[in-house]
Amino acid sequence: MGSLDDNHAGHMDGIYRTQRYIYDATRKYYLLGRDRMIAGLAVPKGGRVLEVGCGTARNLILAAQKYPNARFYGFDISKMMLETAQASVDRAGLSKRITLAQGDASAFSSQALFGVAAFDRVYISYAVSMIPPWKAAIEQGFAATAPGGSLHIVDFGQQAGLPSWFKAGLHGWLAKFSVEPRAELEAELRRLAATSGGTLTFERLYRDYAQLAVLRKA
Repeated sequence: MGSLDDNHAGHMDGIYRTQRYIYDATRKYYLLGRDRMIAGLAVPKGGRVLEVGCGTARNLILAAQKYPNARFYGFDISKMMLETAQASVDRAGLSKRITLAQGDASAFSSQALFGVAAFDRVYISYAVSMIPPWKAAIEQGFAATAPGGSLHIVDFGQQAGLPSWFKAGLHGWLAKFSVEPRAELEAELRRLAATSGGTLTFERLYRDYAQLAVLRKA
């Protein structure tokens, strides 16, 4: 399963010890593009879907409701978040279709965590900006994607089309939660597409407030 980064896990638990209770209510106002990503998953009937860094399971629940013939899996490094996630999944009556585990996005084995070698769809929603070894996390996510499947990523952009004061204020505020938008996200995904023979679709949403990428495996 790979070694769990105890330092990072403890750091995330510290941030979300209380934040987890208001996370979904507050993040809906600025984690933009998540529902668009879910709508674009186009999960095949009987497909398997993995969320890397599942947090409160908000996305997993919505995706499971949208794609009732698929199975869903999610993991997070934060034990605190997973407690909230499992409670939410249970309340939604989806415990038979959503399986959760604790794992490190930069070093995980889906076979060890879930007994599943690869997934038709893998997605990472606003977690790349929170994972220090983010390039390793993307590589791991793509490795867990089955041939013909796709890796979907939505996260903060660089706000190129927005006023400079807005970008400075947003980045300063995000830093309080150890969130860092990745300026090299598109370049890294294009590198992976080129080296793997895959294809990449990359969109800048809301004047580059957010970025949405789909990396399809050959």
